[in-house]
Amino acid sequence: MELLRFSAFWCGMILFGSSLLEEAEASRMKLNKLCKFCDIQPTNCSGKGNCKVECGITAICPQKEDVCVSIWRKKDGNVTFDTVCHNPAEKLYGLVLKDYNNSECEMKELSGMGSKFFICSCSEDECNERVFFDPRPTEPQVMAVILVSLVPLLVMATVVITFFYFYRVCRQRNTHCRRKKGSPLEIDPLVIIEEDSSSTHANSLNHNTELLPIELDVQVGKGRFAEVYKAKLKQGSSVSVEQSFETVAIKIFSHEEYPSWKNEKDIFSDADLTHENVLHFLTAEDRKEQRQYWLITAYHPRGNLQEYLTHNIISWHDLWLLGGSLARGVAHLHSDRTPCGRSKVPIAHRDIKSSNILVKNDLTCCLCDFGLALRLDNSLSVDELANSGQVGTARYMAPEVLESRINLENIESFKQADVYSMALVLWEIISRCSAIGDVKAYEPPFGNLREHPCVESMKDSVLRDRGRPEIPNSWTNHSGIQMLCASIEDCWDHDPEARLTAHCVAERFNGMEYLDKLSDCSDSEEKIPEEIFVVDEK
Repeated sequence: MELLRFSAFWCGMILFGSSLLEEAEASRMKLNKLCKFCDIQPTNCSGKGNCKVECGITAICPQKEDVCVSIWRKKDGNVTFDTVCHNPAEKLYGLVLKDYNNSECEMKELSGMGSKFFICSCSEDECNERVFFDPRPTEPQVMAVILVSLVPLLVMATVVITFFYFYRVCRQRNTHCRRKKGSPLEIDPLVIIEEDSSSTHANSLNHNTELLPIELDVQVGKGRFAEVYKAKLKQGSSVSVEQSFETVAIKIFSHEEYPSWKNEKDIFSDADLTHENVLHFLTAEDRKEQRQYWLITAYHPRGNLQEYLTHNIISWHDLWLLGGSLARGVAHLHSDRTPCGRSKVPIAHRDIKSSNILVKNDLTCCLCDFGLALRLDNSLSVDELANSGQVGTARYMAPEVLESRINLENIESFKQADVYSMALVLWEIISRCSAIGDVKAYEPPFGNLREHPCVESMKDSVLRDRGRPEIPNSWTNHSGIQMLCASIEDCWDHDPEARLTAHCVAERFNGMEYLDKLSDCSDSEEKIPEEIFVVDEK
């Protein structure tokens, strides 16, 4: 019996080792990596031995190819750490990442960076949390040590299993002989281990087990489905006199608006949506205690485009930045390929308007508010598309949407409706550009209508009268404005098939780049502080 227990022990050890290997293999199947992700912050790390970075934020990298990176700098006695996710196919601070296929972050010193500079990259979850300044054993060396350590155990396990096998065979033969002789049957006491058929799988989209420590600041916007707040995200979980914060935007949905929150969360959760002209998504949370649903995104203090145009007259260069980035953002949504060439599902925004576009600090745009967005999957049936309904803001609805006659047989129809709405926003941008001459106070498209026109009012203007916002002759005195107005008229054509694609509009903006150098327009006239409230026309 002692021998039997000993054999069972070794069999259990082997099964335990196999389960560990299976768990390790499963961990490699996660789509995107988890990395420490903090802005440049001071540190006490001396640049010797190994250090743990003082970053309390773990982020899901936006791209599958991203690796974890840590940077240590020392300049004029100031020592800092910088931890990020980064695609090794692209340069970081002008550097090409090397040796990123490591499980540990091994620092390499680089010269010519204007300071004492160490950088490391690695490809395991949160591997940039601890960095090593001294050479570490290479992976082949580690594997060799592991194999040498396992050989004796494997030999012993083989011997035990062989012995146990022959022991069982002998026992069975003896039992068979005793049965023939009529002796009482002996039954070995066996321990039955029942395998649990249930298993728990980690959610690859949200690895946080606790809600993020967030402090709401002020409300900066309100729409039909949600309210938007400026907030502070605490980077350290420990209580201290001083805590570092990162400013974020929180979009809060009530419990009743769950479908809208879920749709926007599902759109944002698609890693292929990531683009510089699409609002950067951090995470989504179900705040059960408050009976609320949260979307946490980047915060842009300049506010939305409608408010920015209301309070600022822009130059031709500003127009080129705002309009070109808007077209690139819409083109990315509509494209079936990522910038890297990987296949993706096109997305129709279905509510493009100046209040659903944010202005970044570099005066480029990023699209936001995807509560009505639709993934244009080829597997969708006509009935499923028809159930999406007549959605959007009436002022910006395309003629076919107002008339509820969008072609459901062709998913390109939804993109064409987006392009019409984008044309109206481009008209708004031009109307506040100093290059047109006499700049009037901001007015939305169809400004002669009431503040929130209904669908029937818009039908009269757009369908019956075939009306469009006015393009005065004075606008065409500037060659760039003239080219852009021609594109706008192509984009808001009554016939959806005759409209340009967003990609074509983006290419035309790229072709206007040379005009920016020739323009003598004045800089933007700032009339209010940079940080403004976001007001959503709903």
